[in-house]
Amino acid sequence: MLSPMADEVWAVGEAYEAYVGRWSAPVARRFLRLLDVPAGRRWLDVGCGTGALTTAVLEVAQPVEVVGVDPSEGFLATAKHRVADPRTAFHVGDARSLPLPDDTFDAVVSGLALNFVPDPVRALAECTRVAAPGGVVAAYVWDYAEGMATTRHFWDAATALDPAATTLDEGRRFPICRPEPLRALWHDAGLGSVRVDALEVPTVFADFDDFWRPFLGGQGPAPGYTASLPEDRRRALRDLLRTRLPTDPDGSIRLAARAWAVRGVTSPV
Repeated sequence: MLSPMADEVWAVGEAYEAYVGRWSAPVARRFLRLLDVPAGRRWLDVGCGTGALTTAVLEVAQPVEVVGVDPSEGFLATAKHRVADPRTAFHVGDARSLPLPDDTFDAVVSGLALNFVPDPVRALAECTRVAAPGGVVAAYVWDYAEGMATTRHFWDAATALDPAATTLDEGRRFPICRPEPLRALWHDAGLGSVRVDALEVPTVFADFDDFWRPFLGGQGPAPGYTASLPEDRRRALRDLLRTRLPTDPDGSIRLAARAWAVRGVTSPV
């Protein structure tokens, strides 16, 4: 049985894209529209992963520079292949100890990563440190408890068959992924003008196989759990999910994914 966090794999860009990465681009664009950062600014993407948010910044925000930092060399390899823009640079680094100078970036952002950092308080302190005076510090995370329908259906089925799987359910493991804890975290970091907003995007699957296949990739908590099961239990989980998912007459499965976005502003000079 997998243990929470210790055995999770977040390193293979292609597997991540097939799992939840395909929903990252639309939620990133919605997030950036909330920030309303003027053109010509310097951006930092903390936990940049495969580059979805970095790409959105380049497309939407007209930055002068975007730096991406992530601990996974595999993710960064995908990001570098995906983002061929001279305004970008990518570095291996830990959100809890960013390899960057103080007071540098006009906007410091993080997409779908903060809940995976072992010490989010320290990570936010680092984000605030590298932000310029009056700069924006913002992040968004999936609402695993209620709003991320894909994984909610998965864990509800998994725990019905195996109550021990409850310990792996992101909805239980990541209480930070709710408006109140996010707002408190930003206030406690000394940021001003703090606000929290919901971001929702449709997640439509062509058929059940399109829904199920990403759970076989071993990338992330749910696919990692699926990979740990013997074949008969994996088949039982698949069959239970098939009966529970809302399926249209054409076989498609229409769900939705909600994220919570939080933003604040550092003190001006």
